[in-house]
Amino acid sequence: MSDPTGSRSPVTADDLRQAVRLAVAALREAPPAAWEGRAGSLEWDCWETVEHLSDDLFAYAAQLGPEEPPLDGLVPFVWESRRPGGPANAIHADRAAGPTGLLRVLEASGALLVAMVRTTPPRVRAHHAFGNSDPEGFAAMGVVETLVHTHDLAEGLGLPWDPPAGLCARVLARLFPDAPSDTAPWPTLLWATGRTALPARPRRTSWRWDSTPRA
Repeated sequence: MSDPTGSRSPVTADDLRQAVRLAVAALREAPPAAWEGRAGSLEWDCWETVEHLSDDLFAYAAQLGPEEPPLDGLVPFVWESRRPGGPANAIHADRAAGPTGLLRVLEASGALLVAMVRTTPPRVRAHHAFGNSDPEGFAAMGVVETLVHTHDLAEGLGLPWDPPAGLCARVLARLFPDAPSDTAPWPTLLWATGRTALPARPRRTSWRWDSTPRA
């Protein structure tokens, strides 16, 4: 979201913690039988989508972890899919633990990234395919992943999901500086990530954020 004043509120570890807590609280309302259904417009089922989100949060934390974070690639965990067309993850939840266990995996992965964002000096940079980033950038990416994939899940699980406007506005300003500023933050974030159209702006068929540090 463009900012005509040239200033913006930073995305923080507390923002990420809030996003994960809200997502987990919403997803706890899903009926147990719904987890095998498809997650919104994704090709994955709802269980796989939570695993993918957990994997995103874990991977962002891992990128910030080494004493000298890599700037040219990912920390080399093994990412693998458990079925053709499924998400390639390092993180998989034990299905015997049921939805309660699955959401604990999501909470734990989110907590790892929250901790890394809190404790990593702002000067640190680490690799991301959309631009090497700083701890604030990884917090913002974690928030976007959480908000948007919970939207996918809410569609598949039949749940309401309407995250706070201020949280959406902060991650738009950090990662999507060219997003429109004349529309509400949550629909704008869904548009920016290819989930929906906006007035006079068709749904995106491809998209990416800019995770490079801001001055």
